[in-house]
Amino acid sequence: MDAKKRMAEPEKKNYLSPSGIRLFLLEVRNEFRKIVWPAKKTTAGLTGFVVLLVILISLYLGSVDFLLGKLVSSVLR
Repeated sequence: MDAKKRMAEPEKKNYLSPSGIRLFLLEVRNEFRKIVWPAKKTTAGLTGFVVLLVILISLYLGSVDFLLGKLVSSVLR
């Protein structure tokens, strides 16, 4: 019965030991190999889209802020 109990419990590992750190780094390397990185063209296109979107949203928010500031200042006069 003790053998069954030991098999059911997950093995407690000391991840701060040198062997635990080595195991962690090996697992990280294996996970990095599973990543499918986008092509350079895709990355450049999406980056351009994000920059354009940030510019458009900042112009919109800046104009709304400017107009609301003018409105508030005219109401307070």
